[in-house]
Amino acid sequence: MKIASKELIADLVSRTNAHIKEVQQWKKLSEKQLNWKENSDCWSMLECLEHLNRYGDFYIPEMDQKIESSKYTYNPVFRSGILGNYFAKSMLPKEKLNKMNTFKSMNPNGSNLDKQTIDRFLNQQYQLLQVLEKAASANLTKIKTGITISKWIRLRLGDTLRVVIYHTERHVVQGRKVLELNAAT
Repeated sequence: MKIASKELIADLVSRTNAHIKEVQQWKKLSEKQLNWKENSDCWSMLECLEHLNRYGDFYIPEMDQKIESSKYTYNPVFRSGILGNYFAKSMLPKEKLNKMNTFKSMNPNGSNLDKQTIDRFLNQQYQLLQVLEKAASANLTKIKTGITISKWIRLRLGDTLRVVIYHTERHVVQGRKVLELNAAT
């Protein structure tokens, strides 16, 4: 995949702003609603956000540090890597969310969560917007970042941004579906 860097960043900023706007609305819900889940194997709305917070703890500083320390100059075109493009596309929500397994350390099921989980998520999203602002003048193809699943695999910054933001979209959609299920019961 090849895309103008500015176009990619604009799309990712737009998606991030949409995530912020939707999750801000979740603050109006009761903690009972936010912690409701269909069954013990499913995640609540807050568990969806806590899962994202755990990944954000790794990815936001990782991307920020790689941009800050980069020696590469801006390139107006981003070229996705094969693996990065695959990971990014696999994160996008589908009509029927395909279930994916997560690492035990990233699985929030059964956590004791409150509305501070939302505040932490929103704070991370604002930090992500700052990373995107810096990335707008960075080389999205040449800068490489680590990933949580392997210390030997590195993705292009543009792909890592896509993975992180599409992953967020996936779980915001999941949280929305939990709310709809709760309202229907």
